[in-house]
Amino acid sequence: MEYGSGGSGSPGDHLHHHDGSDSQKRKKRYHRHTANQIQRLESIFKECPHPDEKQRLQLSRELALAPRQIKFWFQNRRTQMKAQHERADNCALRAENDKIRCENIAIREALKNVICPSCGGPPLNEDSYFDEQKLRLENAQLKEELDRVSSVAAKYIGRPITQLPPVQPIHISSLDLSMGSFGNQGLGSLSLDLDLLPGSSSSIPNVPYQPAGLSDMDKSLMSDIASNAMEELISLSQTNDPLWMKSSTDGRDVLNFETYERMFPKPNCQLKNPNVRIEASRDTGVVIMNGLTLVDMFMDPNKWMELFSTIVTTARTIEVISSGMMGGHGGSLQLMYEELQVLSPLVSTREFYFLRYCHQIEQGLWAIVDVSYEFPRDNQFAPQFRSHRLPSGCVIQDLPNGYSQVTWIEHVEIEDKTPVHRLYRNLIYSGFAFGAQRWLTTLQRMCERIACLMMTGNSTRDLGGVIPSPEGKRSIMKLAQRMVNNFCASISASPAHRWTTLSGLNEIGVRVTVHKSSDAGQPNGVVLSAATTIWLPLPPQTVFNFFKDERKRPQWDVLSNGNAVSEVAHIANGSHPGNCISVLRALNTSQNNMLILQESCIDSSGSLVVYCPVDLPAMHIAMSGEDPSYIPLLPSGFTISSDGQNDQGDGASTSSNTNMNMGRPGGSLITVAFQILVSSLPSAKINMDSVATVNGLIGNTVQQIKAALNCPSS
Repeated sequence: MEYGSGGSGSPGDHLHHHDGSDSQKRKKRYHRHTANQIQRLESIFKECPHPDEKQRLQLSRELALAPRQIKFWFQNRRTQMKAQHERADNCALRAENDKIRCENIAIREALKNVICPSCGGPPLNEDSYFDEQKLRLENAQLKEELDRVSSVAAKYIGRPITQLPPVQPIHISSLDLSMGSFGNQGLGSLSLDLDLLPGSSSSIPNVPYQPAGLSDMDKSLMSDIASNAMEELISLSQTNDPLWMKSSTDGRDVLNFETYERMFPKPNCQLKNPNVRIEASRDTGVVIMNGLTLVDMFMDPNKWMELFSTIVTTARTIEVISSGMMGGHGGSLQLMYEELQVLSPLVSTREFYFLRYCHQIEQGLWAIVDVSYEFPRDNQFAPQFRSHRLPSGCVIQDLPNGYSQVTWIEHVEIEDKTPVHRLYRNLIYSGFAFGAQRWLTTLQRMCERIACLMMTGNSTRDLGGVIPSPEGKRSIMKLAQRMVNNFCASISASPAHRWTTLSGLNEIGVRVTVHKSSDAGQPNGVVLSAATTIWLPLPPQTVFNFFKDERKRPQWDVLSNGNAVSEVAHIANGSHPGNCISVLRALNTSQNNMLILQESCIDSSGSLVVYCPVDLPAMHIAMSGEDPSYIPLLPSGFTISSDGQNDQGDGASTSSNTNMNMGRPGGSLITVAFQILVSSLPSAKINMDSVATVNGLIGNTVQQIKAALNCPSS
């Protein structure tokens, strides 16, 4: 990537434009060449795009220009020529891609009509309970087998086999239940025969599509796409008005789409989809971590998931295109897959196949860009996501105190094929749900947590003599982090989770899903997860304080049977007092061998309160500083966020003009989630009493929360 201008300075200097004096200086240095000078330069450029120093000196004498001006003119002209060629190539590639995509759609439609020609039933759709890709592969194999059998049989009966006897189709349902109350009415002793979801594993995340080996041409194209995206990201990070404007309501950066389209024209080879909505946001803040460590975590998908567990449900490197220079991350290019979530089963996840490119601009200054990569649609298994990431990412500047200044940019195109649930409409359309502010505040909070993990000072309040060493503190913090990760994964609306709604609680209902747990650190057997989301006319901070107050726990914790709890250990996780880990003991109960591990975290994007019962021997293992990886956890808890009603201003750019006013004042969205171990045996039979139990558990919890907070019960 070449840098050139009419002034001096390194590339890093262009990232700091704060006042009008710099702009005035740049205007003073600007020089407009005459028509004769440009004509002469253009004629030389056609013959020799890379003049040497001697040629540049001769031109400077002929045209009365400084050698530096000649040098920069040729640099800029080469960059302009390269961009023109790349735009033309991209346009041609897009046209070819659209042609193949149309052919693929036609083939897919034809395949849908011949999936089951004998039974006469409708073909399985994309939301089928079974995996569509597996069914199509099996269908192709069965058709080949049928053709072979038919050809053999035809030799014996003397005529071709054109029709098979009809087969009674098997109806497969996923927890298709109807419940009118919180009890067992309507359920009886029914059982559910399910193909269980496999146990979730953070070490080997599922990826819906694994592309074949990439050719050198593919890698070259990816490198060009990443380089162009990097240039755009740097411009987006360093340019303010008129590209980014300050919101008049909350001061956030708002993208000016007209200016953006002029600065970064995209080949318009097809008509824009009217259902496509654009979200763009930018935020800047100081992070308690140095740049090199941040880069290392961002380029490692497992560390990336750990750092953003409340946002990223799945992340994986598909292929390393370039491993970087001299063993570092500078110049590293990866093809990756990730799935992003809002912490509620009501909001669909967003999936991306994208290129992640890391570039060290200068010493202590890094940029990491993400940009979606479209696979050639030459087969029916190529992904067709409704989310497309335009150049996004962050610029990381080291600070003298060991911290970093991070500028985060999110820029995506979203196709709304299905309407967003009304409870989350404001939050989604305002840009807060997946915007730069949420990413940056989560990063700041998690870096504070990591700093507390490394500290050996007095961030721990030992209230009962149960955490004797710094090693015990770190072990408890690691156990709590795994608990939070498990909880976030359990309420994800990922396509890998097959949620079924039970009626009876409210208009949303309780959503349940079942999976088989077999990973280390989780109870072995069949786990039933259930969640619901409610709206309360209270500020999120008020709701968070209610759940955090151990004196009020008997008002909502139905499992405690009204018993009080006491905090026996307290570990601070950050500067905010709400970011902490607690070890709680239930009082006046016969279960003296059980403790409660709880972590709470809060930032401007929302908050969590997650807890899990842990037996006393297992807790002693963690408190002694031993490895807590194999302590089984089955967490429950609450997520709390603003409903977006107070965030309707133009703070986060969006191309949607959807009316977001739901006719009510701003409040909080609370997701209540529980997990129960249905059976320790690997059985696919789910007793409906278990479903009724967890449904009633959530229903009673919601009613007690509303009663304690003086909110309407309807």
